[in-house]
Amino acid sequence: MRIQQGLMLILQELILRYTQGESTSVTTETAEDIMVSVLYAMDAHLFGLGQPEQAIDCLKRMNIRDIYTQGVETVSRCFADTKQLYEEVSSTMLQVPIEAYHLTIDEALPVFLCKYGLIFHAHNTMASIDYPLAQDDMKLQGVFYMKQYLERLQLENTFCAKFDLQAILELLSHYGRMCRFDYRMELFNLFQLILNQSVFSTLCGGAPTELRISVAQYERLAHQFARFSEGEIRKAITSAMTIIQQDLALDHLLIAYMDDCKEELVQRVKHAAEHNSLDHVIVMERQAAASSMVISFDKADVMSSAQLRRLLDQIHSCASTEEKVKLMLQKVHSIHDYLDLLESECLYGDEYEALFRAFGEMELAILAKVVFYEELRSEPLLAVIAADPDDICSEWQHHFVRFLRHKDHEALRSLDSWVNELDYEQLSFN
Repeated sequence: MRIQQGLMLILQELILRYTQGESTSVTTETAEDIMVSVLYAMDAHLFGLGQPEQAIDCLKRMNIRDIYTQGVETVSRCFADTKQLYEEVSSTMLQVPIEAYHLTIDEALPVFLCKYGLIFHAHNTMASIDYPLAQDDMKLQGVFYMKQYLERLQLENTFCAKFDLQAILELLSHYGRMCRFDYRMELFNLFQLILNQSVFSTLCGGAPTELRISVAQYERLAHQFARFSEGEIRKAITSAMTIIQQDLALDHLLIAYMDDCKEELVQRVKHAAEHNSLDHVIVMERQAAASSMVISFDKADVMSSAQLRRLLDQIHSCASTEEKVKLMLQKVHSIHDYLDLLESECLYGDEYEALFRAFGEMELAILAKVVFYEELRSEPLLAVIAADPDDICSEWQHHFVRFLRHKDHEALRSLDSWVNELDYEQLSFN
C-alpha cells in the first residue's frame, strides 16, 4: 500500500509537469507511459544494488520518492556515459561502404541522443537501429540498451580496425559474390564476418590478419571439417581464437566478446560440413566476371534527363523494331539508362524480345538480378523462373520472364553462372 501510494503521488506530480501545470489529467496511454518511465528509473537504482535481497530491503525501508530520485540520477549518469561512448564510436567508425552501419551511427544514434526523454520516456529507445551486433541483448530497454549497444559496437570496431582496410574491402567483395547480394545494402555483422574469416585463415596456417582464403585452402579446410566430430570442430576453432587473441594482443573485454561468438561458429561449421555447404560459410577468393561491351556501370556514361528525353523522342519516331533496337544499342551505354528506358515503356510487344536478343549473357544476368534480386540469393535461375513469380509489376519484366522461359535449360544454367559472378558493388539501380 505504501509503495502504491508513493507511486501515485509521483505520477500525479509528473502529469502536472507534463501538462506544464495546465491539467491534472492526461490520456490513459500517456499516464501508463509516464508510470512505466517511473518504474524504469526505480529499477535502475534497484538493479544497481546487485542482489535481489538488497533491492527488497531497499523497497521496505526507503521512501519511494527517494528510490525514484536516485533512479533518475542513475539513468542520467548512464545517459551521459552513452553520449560519451557515442563520440568515441563516431570518431573511430570504420570506412566501409555498408549502409546500415553508417545510417545507424550517423543518423539513428544521434536521433536517440537528441530525443531521449529522461523523465517521461526513460524506457523508450526512440531510434531505429538497423545494424546488427554479433551479440545483442534485446532484454534491455531505453538508455541502458543503447549504452550496451555502443559498448559492443566499440569492441567490434576495435577488433575490425586491426585488419587492413583494403583486405576488408576485398573480403566484402568476395562475400557479396558468395551470397549473391549487394553487401552494401544488406544487414549482416562485419565483426562476425572478419572474425570467422580470421579463424579459417589461422586454421590454414596463415596469419590471423590474413583474410584471403584460396580455393586450395578452402578445399583443405572442407576436407578437414568433413572428418571432424563436433567436439573436434569446437577444439580447432577454440585453438584458432586463442592464437588470434594472443597475436592481436586483445584485452579481456574483447576476448570475452569473441568467446561468446564461438559456439555459433561451431554450429555453423558443423551444419555446413554435414550438408556439404562450407562454401557458404568460408569466403573464398572469387574472380569477377569480365564485363561485356554493351553495358557500362560508369556514372559518367549515364545520360542527363534532357538527353534521355531526346532519345525517347527518337525511339518513338523509329519506323521499325530493328531501328529502335539499333538506336538503343548505339546511344545507350549505361545500365541505369537501359532500366529507365524499359520503365518508360517505349517498346511494345515483340520489341522487348528483340532488344533482349541483342544483349549478351552478362546484360541478361544483370536484368535477371534486377527482377529476381531476393529469389536469386537462394535459388538458381531455372527454379526461380519455373516458380511463376507473382510480384512482377512492370510490363518489361513480364516480357523478360517470358523471354527467359523460351530459353533451354543449358542456356539458363549458363546465365545462372553469370549471376553468380556478378560484381554487386557495381550494381546500383537507384
